[in-house]
Amino acid sequence: MGGKYRITGDVYPRMRRPRRRRRIVLGAAAAVLVLGAAGWGTAQLIDVFSGGEEKTTTAAGRPDCKPAPKATAEPAAATLPKPAQITVNVYNATPRSGLAKATADELKKRGFVIGKVGNAPAAYDKKIPGTGLLLGSPDATKGTFSVVGTQLKGATTKVDARTTADVDLIIGTAFKTLDPKAAADAALVALTKPKPPVPGRC
Repeated sequence: MGGKYRITGDVYPRMRRPRRRRRIVLGAAAAVLVLGAAGWGTAQLIDVFSGGEEKTTTAAGRPDCKPAPKATAEPAAATLPKPAQITVNVYNATPRSGLAKATADELKKRGFVIGKVGNAPAAYDKKIPGTGLLLGSPDATKGTFSVVGTQLKGATTKVDARTTADVDLIIGTAFKTLDPKAAADAALVALTKPKPPVPGRC
C-alpha cells in the first residue's frame, strides 16, 4: 500500500481477538443457576412422591422415630365363648374303634360339654383325610371353631344348615390324639390376647 498507509519497518502489528472473559463468567453463572434450579425441582418431585412426610431429628442428629399410633384392638376375650359354653359332638370317621369315646372323655376333662358320641355319618365316614373336621352353623365361625380348634391342630372347618350352637368334631384318618393340654391351653390364651400393632418405620 502507498501513501500514508504504507507499512514500513520489519515489525507488523498482530491482530488479536478481544478476550471474552465477561462472556465466560456470565456463561458459568448461568450454568450454576440452571443446575441449582434442576436440583430444587428434583427435591420437590421426591417430596411429592414420598408423600411429603416430615422427619424430625434429635439433638444428636439422628432421626426421631415417633411410634405409629396404636390401632384399637377389638376385645377378643368378650367375643370368644368359654369351653363350658360349647357343646361338642364327637364322631369317628376312621376304621379304628374307640377314638370317639376317648376323645370325648378328654374334651370333657378340659371343660367342654359333650353331646353325641359315635361313628361319623355316611357322608363323612372314612372321608376325612386330615386330623379332623369341625362342622357347625355359620355362627360357629365367630369364635366357637377357634376355641375347639385349639384342642386339635390341623382340623379344618365347615358350616352346614343347622341352627343349633353345637359343633361336630369328626375325627379324621390322620388323627392320633388331641394336642397336649398345656399346648391347647396356651393356644386358647393366645386367642384372647390382642395382636400388637406393627411398629412404624422411619
